[in-house]
Amino acid sequence: MALKQVSSNKCFEGFQKVFEHDSAELKCKMKFGIYLPPKAETGKCPVLYWLSGLTCTEQNFITKAAFQQAAAKHGLIVVAPDTSPRGCNIEGEDESWDFGTGAGFYVDATEDPWKTNYRMYSYIKDELPKLINANFPTDPERMSIFGHSMGGHGALILALKNPGKYKSVSAFAPICNPVQCQWGKKALGGYLGPDTSKWEAYDATQLVKSYSGARLDILIDQGKDDQFLSAGQLLPDNFIAACTERKIPVVFRLQQASCSCSPWLSDSCLWFLGYDHSYYFIASFINDHIKHHAKYLNA
Repeated sequence: MALKQVSSNKCFEGFQKVFEHDSAELKCKMKFGIYLPPKAETGKCPVLYWLSGLTCTEQNFITKAAFQQAAAKHGLIVVAPDTSPRGCNIEGEDESWDFGTGAGFYVDATEDPWKTNYRMYSYIKDELPKLINANFPTDPERMSIFGHSMGGHGALILALKNPGKYKSVSAFAPICNPVQCQWGKKALGGYLGPDTSKWEAYDATQLVKSYSGARLDILIDQGKDDQFLSAGQLLPDNFIAACTERKIPVVFRLQQASCSCSPWLSDSCLWFLGYDHSYYFIASFINDHIKHHAKYLNA
């Protein structure tokens, strides 16, 4: 499959590149970012896949997350695809920010008019890894996945639905129980139809209840002052409860800022604001996630 290089930038002795290709699965042109560490010049490297959230493209993670230095240190190739098909000329695909363009939700749609193009689950699971392995110095047996928000949902379901495929999984502020939140109900209902039993196949909280595959050590970081946490869109407590019941190890870290002001000033002190849903939050803890994955990928 032909690749067209869109950009290439030297970065921590490696290269941050962007490529474009024709996707057979999505039936449109797709872009992905790929970081090639210095080690890739002399040997094969493990691959870590990043899945971004709503409204994002392949650019958000590679320009905002500041992951390249840690990836170079640990010798990891990091791939960041787009979040949905683009330019499919489907009626309504650009009408809202949380459905259609930029909001593929990492499912294989079964409903018209989405089912022809909106097959992000199969694209991430099958087509993209085959493309990466055929064109870059990867070790196909060493692959992991992580993501943010909608992409955190995508990372969790891909790991849970494909035991043994990924060596490790982690997420920032993932949508943990989409069948129970408004984002999920809108996306899953639109892509999969009204039968909610079909939605459960793409819900991490539901999937973990029947998971019986290889051991997964799951790392999740969540900002305490994330507006979407308080709005009930993410529902991490439901996922943690399901993991606990199934005795599946999950490290959940609720990240909050600390304040060194006097106690009587803290309520009005800007330093007291906690971590939110933004890439500032992701950049603050990305090194921990890279290290988490390197532990398994470089074992």
